[in-house]
Amino acid sequence: MIGAHAGTRYTARGADDRFEVFDSNGFRYAYVVAHGFTGSITLRSFQVRELLYPWQTGASFVCSDDDLNRIYAAGVRTVQLNSHDAFLDCPTREQRAWVGDSVVHQMVHLATNQDWRLAWHYCTLGNSPRPDGILPMSVVGEIEAGGGLTIPDWALHWVHGVYNRYRFSGDRDAVKSFMPTIERILRWYAPFQSAAGVLKDVVEWNLVDWSSVSTADTSSVLTALWARGLREFAEMAAWLEERSSQRWAEGLYARAKAGFEMFWDEARGSYIDHIVDGAPRPEMSQLAGALAICSGLAPEARWRRIIDRITDPQRVVVRSWTGGDGEYAEAKMQKQFMGIYEVDWDAENEVVSAEPFMSYTVHDAVALAGLADRLPDLYLRWLEFLVDGYDTIGECWGWGTHVHGWSCTPTRDMIFYTLGVTPAEPGYAVARIAPRLGRLAWAKGDVPTPHGLIHVEATATELTIDTPAPVIVDLVGQPPIMLAAGQHVVKVK
Repeated sequence: MIGAHAGTRYTARGADDRFEVFDSNGFRYAYVVAHGFTGSITLRSFQVRELLYPWQTGASFVCSDDDLNRIYAAGVRTVQLNSHDAFLDCPTREQRAWVGDSVVHQMVHLATNQDWRLAWHYCTLGNSPRPDGILPMSVVGEIEAGGGLTIPDWALHWVHGVYNRYRFSGDRDAVKSFMPTIERILRWYAPFQSAAGVLKDVVEWNLVDWSSVSTADTSSVLTALWARGLREFAEMAAWLEERSSQRWAEGLYARAKAGFEMFWDEARGSYIDHIVDGAPRPEMSQLAGALAICSGLAPEARWRRIIDRITDPQRVVVRSWTGGDGEYAEAKMQKQFMGIYEVDWDAENEVVSAEPFMSYTVHDAVALAGLADRLPDLYLRWLEFLVDGYDTIGECWGWGTHVHGWSCTPTRDMIFYTLGVTPAEPGYAVARIAPRLGRLAWAKGDVPTPHGLIHVEATATELTIDTPAPVIVDLVGQPPIMLAAGQHVVKVK
């Protein structure tokens, strides 16, 4: 069953009634139906009790743009509504613990909540591979119990979640416990690595995103996602001094990097999605270029050019193989399951936008390319969700549920990229502070770490820091500055 079909009926006794449902459900409207009596009824109050994960207060963010402040708050609320004993995709349609979706929930917790227990529980809960080593698309439910079809690339987002645990917690024992499962996931893909080094004809449901991303035959997108996992595994293996595992992953990665050049489109300045029967196809998505950067497969000299292409508003279009409502959407999904993909955009000139979920990789790529100052403008797109009284972030551009945790990337990014606070060493042994305000006049916030909150206030001329851990200050056009724990004021030149 794809969607939940939940309902509750209660027959009132007439006075002093109290009733509580067993299962929690998200909703927006309630209908009270009265029948079988004569006379009138007075409804004095109607209340809803929310079941929310206990957010540990203290973390904060605010900036000079009130629209961005609204988006930040909406992201926190959306993820909180999807944080129970596990991360859920939404409180309405499914309430499933998808192993791919939840990496965004995890990162929002790391950026905005001092209590990281649920962020780490995501890694533990997802550590449930099938006998062949790949993860089920969702865990602790009927999909995992059925043991059938999976979304292989969802497991690669879980790998990124473990990588986050390495970076943010620095817990060697915890990270080491996940390494065998990560290696099995990466090995699951290895038979699909062609002689050229890239992935070809990967089986099962290669969803990647709800956007119209082309993965058939020889795929740049799947190759880059896998390569990101290989590189993250190699880095963690080196940190754990597991040199054999490091060399194994680096060898597969080197082959992928050597072959990835076949996807480069010099005329358009980014990477195409796939090659079919040896012939390059024109379809180009934001994700092909973004993941080429995130994985390191694209030479750094190309990164800014790629970002210029894939974020050009005159070229970016929204398309989905399944998007929409009603029978039309169902027909599109059936075609996707049958391998029928109909290109209804100018594939030679236009670039297909990532949906909100995979936008986290697009924003990662923008930041890696040294262009994080552009992100405040990109965040504004999320305002389309904050209409008609909604204070939460929805699933996809123009369709889907109204409270979807995987869509809350800007909330994470305002901390990690705009305020610019991330770990420079595992476990925040040293923090990196690299504010990139772009058009903003100022931003300030309190960022959770294992050592306590780091307070940062940034303007165009001055950076104020109060930190419980040493920090590296990275300002544009200035050499990095190493500062000890304590209070500091740094002038921006």
